[in-house]
Amino acid sequence: TPAHIRTMADAVAGIKPRALPDLPVACRLSGLEPLIITPESMFVNVGERTNVTGSAKFKRLIKEGLYDEALDVAKQQVENGAQIIDINMDEGMLDAEAAMVRFLNLIAGEPDIARVPVMIDSSKWEVLEAGLKCVQGKPVVNSISMKEGVDKFIEQAKLLRRYGAAVIVMAFDEVGQADTRARKFEICQRAYRILVDQVGFPPEDIIFDPNIFAVATGIDEHNNYAVDFIDAVKDIKDNLPHAMISGGVSNVSFSFRGNEPVREAIHAVFLYHAIKNGMDMGIVNAGQLAIYEDIPAELKEKVEAVVLNLNDNATEELLAIAEKYRGAGAQAEDPREQEWRSWPVGKRLEHALVKGITDFIEEDTEEARAQAERPLHVIEGPLMDGMNVVGDLFGAGKMFLPQVVKSARVMKRAVAYLQPYIEAEKSGGSSNGKIVLATVKGDVHDIGKNIVGVVLQCNNFEIIDLGVMVPCETILKTAREVGADIIGLSGLITPSLDEMVHVAKEMERQGFKLPLLIGGATTSKAHTAVKIEQNYSEPVVYVSNASRAVGVAQSLLSEDLKPAFVARIDKEYEIAREQHARKQPRSRPITLAEARANRHQLDWVGYEPPAPREPGVQKFENVPISVLRPYIDWTPFFLSWELAGKFPRILEDEVVGEEATRLFADANAMLDQLEKDESVRCAGIIGLFPANAVGDSIEVYTDESRTEVKKVLHHLRQQSEKQGFPNYCLADYVAPKESGKPDWIGAFAVTGGIGEEAIAKAYKAEHDDYNAILIQAVCDRLAEAFAEYLHEQVRKVHWGYAPDEALSNEELIRENYRGIRPAPGYPACPEHTEKGSIWELLDVEQAIGMQLTESYAMWPGAAVSGWYFSHPDSKYFAVAQIQRDQVEDYAVRKGMTLAEAERWLGPNLH
Repeated sequence: TPAHIRTMADAVAGIKPRALPDLPVACRLSGLEPLIITPESMFVNVGERTNVTGSAKFKRLIKEGLYDEALDVAKQQVENGAQIIDINMDEGMLDAEAAMVRFLNLIAGEPDIARVPVMIDSSKWEVLEAGLKCVQGKPVVNSISMKEGVDKFIEQAKLLRRYGAAVIVMAFDEVGQADTRARKFEICQRAYRILVDQVGFPPEDIIFDPNIFAVATGIDEHNNYAVDFIDAVKDIKDNLPHAMISGGVSNVSFSFRGNEPVREAIHAVFLYHAIKNGMDMGIVNAGQLAIYEDIPAELKEKVEAVVLNLNDNATEELLAIAEKYRGAGAQAEDPREQEWRSWPVGKRLEHALVKGITDFIEEDTEEARAQAERPLHVIEGPLMDGMNVVGDLFGAGKMFLPQVVKSARVMKRAVAYLQPYIEAEKSGGSSNGKIVLATVKGDVHDIGKNIVGVVLQCNNFEIIDLGVMVPCETILKTAREVGADIIGLSGLITPSLDEMVHVAKEMERQGFKLPLLIGGATTSKAHTAVKIEQNYSEPVVYVSNASRAVGVAQSLLSEDLKPAFVARIDKEYEIAREQHARKQPRSRPITLAEARANRHQLDWVGYEPPAPREPGVQKFENVPISVLRPYIDWTPFFLSWELAGKFPRILEDEVVGEEATRLFADANAMLDQLEKDESVRCAGIIGLFPANAVGDSIEVYTDESRTEVKKVLHHLRQQSEKQGFPNYCLADYVAPKESGKPDWIGAFAVTGGIGEEAIAKAYKAEHDDYNAILIQAVCDRLAEAFAEYLHEQVRKVHWGYAPDEALSNEELIRENYRGIRPAPGYPACPEHTEKGSIWELLDVEQAIGMQLTESYAMWPGAAVSGWYFSHPDSKYFAVAQIQRDQVEDYAVRKGMTLAEAERWLGPNLH
């Protein structure tokens, strides 16, 4: 206590301290035990897993308050050889200062952990200082820099000197981070002189981090990053006496996330050369450090070439062999022994394309290039011959979409290999045509578009994929710039239909003469004929699936085929418009007053709405994939790959069973990898709120006093004549306000795709469309599984009205449970802007980072949101026959103009 310390100070007041022993210069750190680091010391491993920014598992444990389990992570790092543990609590939804203090105090009581020094890691000075005030021994602070100016740098360094800590200094100044050898040394030298000469900081307590950046990214400017670091290490050691060097080693291999054997090889090779130049320590996963000498010779050679930037093709050469080392890390049985390797090169290329084999594609392509007069001839000759075989097999139903996507991966790598030779000749390749593809503004879904693009590329169309949420002006500007032959639009949510109409009108206004393709889950031939086609003079063609895209594109760009094809489409659209005009409702439309008079009359007198056990808002972050996997409904997964059939029977189907089995195995292997490396996070949030119905709306209250309305939810009522059934509305299943019964409603939002976009982009950069699409499809399944899992937890635990429920996954898929979870944008509540109410009630964006686009699409795309209703009689039903009087009523209730209500309800109007 302060009184104890004061007494001690008084007892020794005026007594001269003993002389310090004459010790050699060294960085001396300590936990319960000392750690002395000298130039002769072995490399010091700094454990990285107690870092919320580097370990999803550790972050989840800290955010859920499971500190005892988090201590186990620290203990494992020490047991695996970490001589220092790096502790970082910087996360937007954490009180980093409180978490740091709590964790350090807990470590102090664990001798197996506390024996090693601590690296207090934060970008916030107040967190660093809070840690310094409670950590025992002599720690390292990570980090300070000159990015905010020299004065702040000196102020913090003086405080660190008083606290008695060693310090990591980032190679970062007022200009920015150092990325070249010269800049790294320049900043470190300047910081060294300030610390030693002005602050009086012991040089042996200065540890420089000259910034380790990722190599093999596909960007040429990044190729020398590892060399720059390794060389800067020598510069610092030669010129700045006693200073040490550290760095975050895992950064260097970031491009190969998901392939741990290759990442470990990159770390081992990088450290081998950096340590030789004088690197003293590094932040690593102490349990996953490969031994340099144990790396397979072929892998070591390719990794050395990447790390040391030995040739311009180093990245491509490593990519070519990386797949052989994925998984267990050992090279697969040498496929050179297989018979096809003895075939002529043209047949080998065809075989590789049909079978999706990438192992030898570069060397076979090089052999074909050596035999060809020009590199372009390899593409136009054996490669296109092979892809024609793929196209024929696909068209004949003898190949399936997943196989075609794998074939495209092989083709892309071959073309990427040939591209530098083609560029050197300055010759442009011939293609069947250029097609600009885009998911329209406000929409984020692109799995189907990606598949269409791959299939078209397999048939020698040049695809310019603009991605998702693409504004009309960007689509049209790009089409002009690249000289496109066709524009293709994709969308999933219903507001995308209006955006497609807008694009068609703009193409007409700007005088475009290109065909327009329309595709996506909510599009249809009828909508294209009625709403889009009549706004544009050139052909507008609805493409129902990827298998039709090639025939449509070929017909539109063929002078011989186009006239008859367009005439046939025009005839089909004319028939579709006539059918739409003649379309009669199955039952007589009635007025809104009549529909309300026939509402679902529930017995609210004899029914007591269940009150939640855990009312209010709860977050669920970093839910393990292992928890969600049992809840996956695999049938839609196969449908996304155009393999029709119900799971698990599809695996035994005579036609698609073999391919479905392979695809299922690949998906589960990816789930295994995601579960292992924690590169994708699943996050969700729920809220259970007091509520009552008022007419066709639901009032959500701020608290159980029900005196203040927090939000009003607006619902629609069926408006067609019913015989023996009521005209349903979701508001019917919440107790009316006039009943005096206190009721409740729930809201939720979940995503299974935080991190998925970066992984998909990395696969695309490696010309691997198959895995890029697979990660998206898998994450979509995780999101749906999360929604299923969370709804079960709500029924059994949080709301708790079905605590004894015990349903199989099949029964969950069939919705054999009490209550429903309807989602805005689907038939029961078809209007997308109601998602905004969910976002407001739960503060979704701030809580878990999910966002809504201007068209109310959810981002990340692998996401689900909706409402929870508990009444046993609640049904999932279709809203149908919405008439003009309901549109007007809805507009008033929502505070919309009539035009806005018509736009958002458009697909449901009659």
